[in-house]
Order: sequence, then C-alpha cells, then structure tokens
Amino acid sequence: MSAARLLAAASAALLPVLVAGPVHAAAIDGAVERQPVNVTAIAMFLLFVAGTLGITYWASKRTRSASDFYTAGGGISGFQNGLAIAGDYMSAAAFLGLSGMVFAKGFDGVIYTIGFLVGWPLMLFLIAERLRNLGRFTFADVASYRLGQTPIRSLAAVGSLTVVCFYLIAQMVGAGKLIQLLFGLDYTYAVVMVGVLMILYVTFGGMLATTWVQIIKAVMLLGGCTVLVGLALAQFGFNPERLLQQAVAAHAANAAILRPSAAMADPIAAVSLSLALMCGPAGLPHILMRFFTVPDAKEARKSVVYATGFIGYFFILTVTIGFLAIVIVGTNPAYLDAAGKILGGGNMAAIHLSKAIGGNLFLGFISAVAFATILAVVAGLTLAGASAVSHDLYARVLKKGNATEASEMRVSRLATLALGVIAITLGLLFENQNIAFMVGLAFGLAASVNFPVLILSIFWKGLTTRGAFIGGFAGLVSCVAFVVLGPTVWVSVFKFPAPIFPYEHPALFSMVIAFATTWLFSVTDRSARAAAEAKAYEYQYIRSETGLGAASAASH
Repeated sequence: MSAARLLAAASAALLPVLVAGPVHAAAIDGAVERQPVNVTAIAMFLLFVAGTLGITYWASKRTRSASDFYTAGGGISGFQNGLAIAGDYMSAAAFLGLSGMVFAKGFDGVIYTIGFLVGWPLMLFLIAERLRNLGRFTFADVASYRLGQTPIRSLAAVGSLTVVCFYLIAQMVGAGKLIQLLFGLDYTYAVVMVGVLMILYVTFGGMLATTWVQIIKAVMLLGGCTVLVGLALAQFGFNPERLLQQAVAAHAANAAILRPSAAMADPIAAVSLSLALMCGPAGLPHILMRFFTVPDAKEARKSVVYATGFIGYFFILTVTIGFLAIVIVGTNPAYLDAAGKILGGGNMAAIHLSKAIGGNLFLGFISAVAFATILAVVAGLTLAGASAVSHDLYARVLKKGNATEASEMRVSRLATLALGVIAITLGLLFENQNIAFMVGLAFGLAASVNFPVLILSIFWKGLTTRGAFIGGFAGLVSCVAFVVLGPTVWVSVFKFPAPIFPYEHPALFSMVIAFATTWLFSVTDRSARAAAEAKAYEYQYIRSETGLGAASAASH
C-alpha cells in the first residue's frame, strides 16, 4: 500500500475531526451532547484566566516600544520560544480530535500525526535562521527586503489577514462548542469571553503576554497529558505491548486498528493535503512571527528544535491516550450509551479517560486545559493580524516608513480591538455552519500565498516584485476559488449535487499556480527595477547566511 494511499485514507477519515475538533461533531453531525455544568472545570479555567491576566498586567509594564509589542523586545530564549511555538501549534482540536480518531480508527490517527510534524524540519533547515537574520517584526520584512515595499507588503498583509480570519472563525466556533461540551455553558457567552480575553492579552501585553500565555498553556497541556498517560499506563504495568493487545481485543475492529483502514481516497487529494500540512506552517503568520522574538539566529534554530520535540511528544501522548481510551473507556458502560457508543461523541474519549483515571478533579483540570489551548492560539493569531495592519499596511504602505512608534502601536491596538469584534461576530454567525474546511483552507492559503513568496524571496535571485505580487495573488484567488467550488463548500454548504472542482484539498493545484505564475512574471520582467532587485540579492544572501546587520535592524 503506497504512502499516498495511507495518508489519503487517514485524511479522509480524520480531517473533518482534526481541523475542527469538537466543532465537527457538534456543528456537523450532532454527535456531541452538552454535558452537565462542571464546577471544577470552570473554577480551574477561571484560575488560569486570573493568572494569565496577571501576566498581562506585568507584561503591560514592560511593553513600551514597537519592538516590545511585536517581538517582546527580542528577549525570549530559544527554549521559551520553542514552548510558545508548541503552544501555538498544539490545539484543542488536535488534542480531542486526534485522540478521538485513534479511539475510533486506531492506526489512521498515527499516520495523520506525521503530516503535521514533517513541516518542522523544513522550517528548521530552510526558514528559521534566514527569517531571523532578514526580518524585524513580520515575515513581510523578509519578502520585501529587496522588492517593492508597497506591493509586497500589501500582498503579505492581505494574505496574512485572510489566513488569520479563516483560522479565527474556526477557533471561535471551536471555543463555543467546546465550552458547551465541557462546561455546560452557553455558546454565546463562550465566544464573547474568548474574544474579550484575547483583546486584553494582545492590547495590553503584546507579544510578551501572548508568549507567556502560550508557554503556560503548553506546560499545562503537556504536563496534564503526561500525568494522564502515566496513571493510565500504570494499569498495564507500563507495558505498551500489553496495552495494544488489550486494545485489539476490546475494539470492534480487532487487529484492524493496528493497520490503516480500508477507506481509500484519491492519491492526488492525499498529496495535496500533504503539501498543505508540510508547507502551511512555513506560511502561517502567527508561527513565523515567533522567530523575531529571539535575540539571534542561533536561538531561532533552537526554537524549532525544541518546538519539534514538544510537538512530537504531544502527538505521542495523544495517540497513546486514544489506545488507552479504547480499553478503559470503551469497555466501561458508564461512558457508553444504549447503542454502545461513547457518550458525548468521539471527541470525548480523552475527557472520559481523565475522569476514569483521576475523578472529577482531574476531569476538571483536563477540561480547563482543553479550553485554555484555544486562548493561546487566538491570542497569537490576533497579534499577527494586528501586526499586518499596523506594521505592514499603516507604517510601510500608507506612511511610507515615516510613522512614529507611538502611532504604529496605537494603530496596532485599534486593529486588535477590531479583530476581536470581528472574531466574536463571525463566531456567532457561524455557530451552526460547517466550518470544518476553514482550518484546512487556512493551511492551504498559507502554503499557496505566503510560503511561495517567502521561500522564493530567500532562495531565488530572479524573483521580482511583479512576479511575487501577481503570483501571490494568483495563489490566494485560486485557493479560495477551489475550496468554494469543491465538495466542502459547493456541495456541503451550497447543497449543489456535484462539485465543480473535485478535490477537498486544493494546495497541490493552488501552489503550482502560485509558483508557476511567480516564475513566469519574474523571468519576463525586463525592467530596470528587476535588474536592481537581482543585484540586491547578493547583499540579502550574505545577510541571510551570516546575520551581518541583523542585530542593528532589530534594534532601530
């Protein structure tokens, strides 16, 4: 069985769950039921909120300049930044959705973790060090280093805001559904609460507060999952082989859970999804922005190494939780309905396991951690969106680099407030919509718009402003068009009988369009500006490889 077919089988089964997590079950198939009010979970979550608001107050006293606001003054260590990146990347959707997938399908969930992990070596060897050496606050600083400021920053800002908005919709709806699921509270209250908190974190604490919120969330999530797995594995004598034997015996599919499922999908769709998962992280603005928070390229490399380790460990834990739940939860009638299905839907596997292992106290902790993960993600997204508005559009495009730091920070805070209001509004509007495609679209857009321009600006001497601008927008328009015309929107949302574009994941096609268009309009550009941009590449290359001049750029 080919690797493409393995990934296709897993993607077909897991993507709707993993990209939307509890959203899919709640908003699409109605499998999630509201749980009783969990007082312990609410108390622990409020404790987390109080602590992070205290950090925000502390950070606000140290956020005085634009560098402080955007990059925490470049004073975050590689280890801290690695934890923060992991906090940005390890979502509640992955925690609940992936463990639920393993609980239901077994090995398919193991395969899928690879897709989300393989992009990080790419980030380590090609992106992190050069990004830190060339940029200041946003990845648009790198893309526009030797190209035209106005067109390239406009493209980068539009691309970043598009990615951020789609990602925010999924996170806000996910927050509402998750708090319904775990806390038994109203959806509207949850969405407004998350929106207000993210505005407070970013507006007053900037990157410093956002970083520590992400670090605390990552430590809580990794620590909670480690304790959960440790306590549960103790029942099997800490013997994974024994666990798998009992999981095979307990699961309805028996030994089939240790093999990829028979569900097959088109290999083209698998390759397209693989490209989105591999290249998407290297184009996500809130991830790229984190590499400017460290003092130098060495710490940027360390960030990726630590982040890869933490993320990989997290996926090992979630896969193990899924197999543990098969034995401990799947065989306990207390967590099953009359039909033998897990109460509350498949995404509740990890939550039920925490109660079975540690009672209501541990259940409350895991539930609070699951919701806190969303706060960290939306804070990072909001800061990235606000930075695109203030640093790229306002300071560089509208003010042509003549904006004062005070005015730039004021615009950034206003943009944060506006993004918060927009996120809350969209979260309420999309409550009952199928939004499972939105995170997939965000990854596809990042891979089709930001990634081609960024990677070509770093490595290709022949890239021109005209090529990057036209190619970037070609990737953006084609990616959105393919998603709208594809099965996830044209059929599932618009209810047409058949899609015009046959594939759910368009990255393979939109990335080819973006790269090809960028190449074509660059090699045919014979202008004087194009010649000057090619000559400037020599200086860019030296700085990207050595870091000469990077320190002064970060300090001015």
